[in-house]
Amino acid sequence: MSNKMPHNTNLKTGFLYLLCGALFGAGLSLSGMTDQNKVLGFLDLFGSWNPSLIFVMAGGISVTFIGYKIIFKRSSPLWADAFMLPTSKLIDKNLVLGALLFGIGWGLYGYCPGPAIASLAYLHWETFLFVAAMIIGMFLQSKQAAYTENKALNPL
Repeated sequence: MSNKMPHNTNLKTGFLYLLCGALFGAGLSLSGMTDQNKVLGFLDLFGSWNPSLIFVMAGGISVTFIGYKIIFKRSSPLWADAFMLPTSKLIDKNLVLGALLFGIGWGLYGYCPGPAIASLAYLHWETFLFVAAMIIGMFLQSKQAAYTENKALNPL
């Protein structure tokens, strides 16, 4: 009997993740965030700037602000024991370097991770290459972080 509870909970959580991901992907596509030319046009402040994505950002910020106000009135999330929020307020070289790499990748190709994954549905080989490079970068960063943490715990 106890084996069914975790399975049902995992199934419910997995379905919720799938539903949220599909909603997010549909929103990205509908808003134009999966159109590289629109994104690059938005980032081209001194060329032929396309300000239309400001409305996407304003909508996202508004929904997030309202959602946070509603959600944090609860003592815990619906499917977890506690909220998992970042506690560090430290701005270190890894954060700055990561932000720079994120911005460079976004500016060069016109995608950040969410829209890149949603854009895989268009079956463009360049997007698959971008996502593969993104995954390799995430893997290498995790290895670098583990090495750094191990080195800090075991100084010689």
